Amino acid sequence: MFSPAATNEFGVLRCVAMRYAGDFTRVLGGDDVHPVLVRQMTTSTWSQPDVSLVRTQQDALIALLRSRDIEVMLLDQAPGCSVQHYPRDLGFVIDSTLFLARLNSEHRQPEAAALARLAADVPNVARLSAGTIEGGDVMLHTGSVLVGRSEETSSAGIDALQDALGEAGIDREVIPVPFAVPGIVHLDDHFNIVAPGIALIHAAVFARPQRRWFEQNFDPIHVTDDEARGVQVNVLAIAPGTVVVAEGSERISGELRERGVEVLAVDYSEVTRVPGSLRCTTLPLTRG
Repeated sequence: MFSPAATNEFGVLRCVAMRYAGDFTRVLGGDDVHPVLVRQMTTSTWSQPDVSLVRTQQDALIALLRSRDIEVMLLDQAPGCSVQHYPRDLGFVIDSTLFLARLNSEHRQPEAAALARLAADVPNVARLSAGTIEGGDVMLHTGSVLVGRSEETSSAGIDALQDALGEAGIDREVIPVPFAVPGIVHLDDHFNIVAPGIALIHAAVFARPQRRWFEQNFDPIHVTDDEARGVQVNVLAIAPGTVVVAEGSERISGELRERGVEVLAVDYSEVTRVPGSLRCTTLPLTRG
């Protein structure tokens, strides 16, 4: 059993949930492709991964995390789910409460069962009453929770989160983060708080008022369209001054180092064939 704890996106990571990629892959072309996926393909690059290589790359990340004394809890498999190795979307910890997400895609619903089983004996578990909301859209900021209004998270889900926070006695404001373009998979592919006061921002997908808000609240590291399509925003902070990035993110890594951040790189080139990277493949359960 673990005790959920997280007050920000960069506290020392103590415990994280992961799940290995399964053998099932999703059809990415043809007449039966879902309209949401068609829209998402306009903002992200999709191709079929070699799932055995994905698992090998996950092993490298797991070894790195354990070398930093981070407990890695492996979730049960979810047969028939093509992105089961992205458990970030299944839930999120806010302060001392684990919130179970409401997934948008019907084909992903079986993924949630393993987290529900893991959380069965955990204190302070909350469920939302309406809408959809996924962990890739949720980020903790000072006194607030930022939630991306992506293809996977609805306005009703955002409202339900605000209600659930009140019921849990958590004094945080939910701040919706809208996008200026359709087809956004999740917020964390385009915006990511990576260290105290520092965030990666793909400004092109946000309207001017949102960009201005980001720049007023963070030291922004601006990300190019190509870097965003390469899922380079989707890094994982494991301590206030330490970030894990995917190999190939040299410019972003340089910007982080200039700001005094330790950068650890792993090869995630096969994982990122389906939009998602280090943040997507990890679900922080305890930070402190």
